[in-house]
Amino acid sequence: MASLQRLPLHTLPTFRVAARRQNLRATAEELHLTHSAVSQQIALLEQQLGVALFDRRGRGVVLNAAGQALLRAVEPALDGIAQGALAARLAGRVEQQLIRLTVLPSFAQRWLLPRMGRWRERHPELQLDVHASHRVVDLVQDGFHAALRVGAGPWKGLVAERLVESPLIAVAAPVRGARLAALAEPGALAAALAAEPLLGPTAWWQRFLALGGQGLVGQSVADFNDAGLMLQACEADLGIALARELLAADALQAGRLLRVAPWSLKTGEENTGSTYWFVHPPELGDWPPLVALREWLQHEMALSRAALSAP
Repeated sequence: MASLQRLPLHTLPTFRVAARRQNLRATAEELHLTHSAVSQQIALLEQQLGVALFDRRGRGVVLNAAGQALLRAVEPALDGIAQGALAARLAGRVEQQLIRLTVLPSFAQRWLLPRMGRWRERHPELQLDVHASHRVVDLVQDGFHAALRVGAGPWKGLVAERLVESPLIAVAAPVRGARLAALAEPGALAAALAAEPLLGPTAWWQRFLALGGQGLVGQSVADFNDAGLMLQACEADLGIALARELLAADALQAGRLLRVAPWSLKTGEENTGSTYWFVHPPELGDWPPLVALREWLQHEMALSRAALSAP
């Protein structure tokens, strides 16, 4: 058995990727190494351990029992090293006070950016680097401190702190919205909504209108991969949108949109898909800049909810 001093630790990240990709050429491409370099690292690791870790099958490789046992031990160790390295980098950058945050583009556009001035007033010593993407990034590997995510998770190896519930509500441009909001009886309102041009997924509209007693619904006239674009289309009076309450908050306050139905729709399994979460590596839970950001988000979201609830 190889001692720790003789174990080629530099080969372990390559081993983990090879175990996941099950192909040495694909592993080389992901790690920006040559195919021969990957093969040599795997061979060196197997030589030092004295056992084969993979079964070769055609052009691919599959973990055998020994490889699976090593992977179970290696994965948490490598994750711990990566998180420790991130914490060390943060500790060495106290003077910079930079927070890297990843969010959905719709959240950045419709809610976060309009409040960035208040963030700067409250925390001029902290720089917020906002990355807007539909991709669920790996916070540790990609060098992010936190993410704002909506849904049920779970997000492996991360702490998820609940921020706010934001169900789907029906909104429309002012003239169309005022006409519909005048219909007080839910059944009549739901039937009227079904006859309007609808923006967003048809399946969501079917569930939403069913809550008002309407069993039939026409097809949505347009769907969007970004909720911010859908709300822009709604403000342009292209139809009625099903939007996250939080994302529509400012437009509702400014009168650019009106809420047209008193009920709302929660999404996801057990209605968990309507929750916004503050997600971060566990090592950063007490990092002062991240604590400041979390508390500011909680405060601003509470203000948004209070404004929506005001008569």
